[in-house]
Amino acid sequence: MQRTVNGRYDFEFAYPVDKLWSVVSDTPRWNEATGVPKYTAREEKQPDGRIKVFGELMKAGFRIEWEELPATWIENRWFEQVREFRNGPLKSLAARVQVAGKDERSVLHYELELQSNNLLGTAIAGKIVRQFGKDAQRVLRQAEHALSAEKPYLFESHAHPAKAARQRAAAIAQSIEASTYGHGLAERLLEHVFDAQEVDLWSLRPLRLARHWGVEPRLVIELCLQAVREGLLESRWDLLCPRCRVSKASSLAMGDLPKGVHCPACNIDYSADFAANVELTFSPSPAVRGIEYGEYCRSGPGATPHIKGQLTLQPGERRVLPAVLAPGDYRLRTLEAGGEYDIEWSDGGFPEVGVNGADVYSGAVAQPGEIVFRNDGEAVRTLVIEDRSWLRDVLTAERVTTMQAFRDLFSEQVLRPGDDVRIRNITFIFTDLVGSTALFTSIGEAQAYHVVREHFALLGDVVRAHDGTIVKTVGDGVHAAFNVPEDALRAGIAMQRAVAEFNASRERESREGHVPMAIRIGIHTGSSISVTLNDRLDYYGNTVNLAARLEAQSEAGTITMSQAFAEDVAVRPLLTRFEVRERAARIKGFDEDLRVFQITP
Repeated sequence: MQRTVNGRYDFEFAYPVDKLWSVVSDTPRWNEATGVPKYTAREEKQPDGRIKVFGELMKAGFRIEWEELPATWIENRWFEQVREFRNGPLKSLAARVQVAGKDERSVLHYELELQSNNLLGTAIAGKIVRQFGKDAQRVLRQAEHALSAEKPYLFESHAHPAKAARQRAAAIAQSIEASTYGHGLAERLLEHVFDAQEVDLWSLRPLRLARHWGVEPRLVIELCLQAVREGLLESRWDLLCPRCRVSKASSLAMGDLPKGVHCPACNIDYSADFAANVELTFSPSPAVRGIEYGEYCRSGPGATPHIKGQLTLQPGERRVLPAVLAPGDYRLRTLEAGGEYDIEWSDGGFPEVGVNGADVYSGAVAQPGEIVFRNDGEAVRTLVIEDRSWLRDVLTAERVTTMQAFRDLFSEQVLRPGDDVRIRNITFIFTDLVGSTALFTSIGEAQAYHVVREHFALLGDVVRAHDGTIVKTVGDGVHAAFNVPEDALRAGIAMQRAVAEFNASRERESREGHVPMAIRIGIHTGSSISVTLNDRLDYYGNTVNLAARLEAQSEAGTITMSQAFAEDVAVRPLLTRFEVRERAARIKGFDEDLRVFQITP
């Protein structure tokens, strides 16, 4: 005998609606905090192109299976999640949440609706409804306390590490701090490993941690890399789907990642892109804190916070919903395989979000404070509005492999023999020590050798301080790589100034036979090929060649740049501080003269 059991709860929250939303919409962390068990999930493609998600778990010796319908929501307004059970005493479970502002406070309205298959199901549903009210009250008050006390976590961890694990971790933290890359942050990382929820540790992202800590990203990345070497963390390379942003392939070694994979949820094949979807993440070492992986919530606003609105529409359906989005860059797409449409939105009405078959489009502007969704096709579709800034927390392979700490600590992380990877945007610096022959002649080989070594160490410190990496030394110079063009320019300027200070210091010491040291620098930006040469990651292509040849166009104490580099949108303002000398140059390997730009810092 089927029966419906309802639970309705109203709670007041002592903080504004956006804070309340961050608590209740984060269903993975909410479920972990309330003790909901993890489950496993699988995906099945349907004839109409939809992907159905099925979950299962073992409870009291019984396997319970269900279909998890796509969650629907509008950020800071409401969300709904539905499970339809395939066996057991329950037929379905639906959770519906609404949040609203009330001055500087907010109000939560939560509904649970359970349909039972029999008397046992009715009894279980009643128990779930009663227990949920108690758990929700407890978790909300816990979140309020965490916010008022400015605690780093809304919900407490349920981990209880053994005494030996804590002692081991404390010793490791001391080793990390004693290294080059501890930066006084090892204890904070140790606290995170023990105090954060499991959800936060499945994929520990250094850029997100740096944002929460208010610390320079490079320092936290270096900290995590050192923590892997010392045994506090483990690292993993993930190949993210460009549509759903979920990892569909993982590997402990970069060289073992597949070149391409299939995402069953989006029904697309995609390849590895070092700049966009190959991510380095971290998790605690099992010797420090064991982590149990699983699902708390397969689909929902907390699992995909970059999605600001998601709505399932029947064929021909049109809905107008209250919604307010922040200005930014958005992508309109469907949960199912299909097209995408990118928009830049600042203010006024948000464009209509529509789909017709596989085509996603942006339509007429809606009234301010509303979003219009419509499905002009013949199949059920789930429309998605996502924030394209999701990459801000992703530590891409392109970024981390151009960091000196990665080269220092993970020299074994190379590509497979014969493999190469295109890096879309990378900047190279080549330097050369001018007059090295005269240096060796005037002060002798032994002393000159030490000066050259000091010069390499000096340049290495500058490169690392500007988020770059020394790819290799070339003769009396270095080949360095940078992920960000303006970092390369700042590094080049710092190199020339550091050399000047080095010379002044040596002159003050009145060293016998003092000969001033001078370097010249060439910089170019563009695409390149990353390869493994001599068991280390290296770069190949025209961008590398031109950067090297621009160094030969320089004189002592100068920096010579390509036109592409000098006209970069972030480089150009930095160059206004200097007298920029522009000229045409004949460069080997190029049929026509190239425009080059030179400064003397």
